[in-house]
Amino acid sequence: MAADRQAAIALWEQAGLTRPWNRPDEDFDRSVGGPTSAVLGAIDADELTATVMVGHDGHRGWVYYLAVERSNRHRGVGRRMMQEAEAWLRARGAVKLNLMIRHTNARALGFYQRLGYEDDDVTVVSRWLAAPG
Repeated sequence: MAADRQAAIALWEQAGLTRPWNRPDEDFDRSVGGPTSAVLGAIDADELTATVMVGHDGHRGWVYYLAVERSNRHRGVGRRMMQEAEAWLRARGAVKLNLMIRHTNARALGFYQRLGYEDDDVTVVSRWLAAPG
């Protein structure tokens, strides 16, 4: 488990998904082992090549940290990880999946649009409850 944890975090960092105010080690630890969240992984030749963090808040499903190792991109791995995330959520009664994409991440926006995801025409607002970082 510790090796999987470190491999997942390294993959998230390689993919540029981490931010100073979101500690990936804490995100990983919170998501594994509980009934409402998980980190799903793809393994190839005993190496972690992709992850997706999935959770169900009782209302909607959420996806975070979809990451595919560079040499495995553009091979359908990300699509397969999203299919697994959707299946995980359906099995737990979720009827809708949400995810957040930065407006500046055109590559991710295009990926999700190709999978059939649409802009919900909502604005996500936030407020720091503690100083970031």
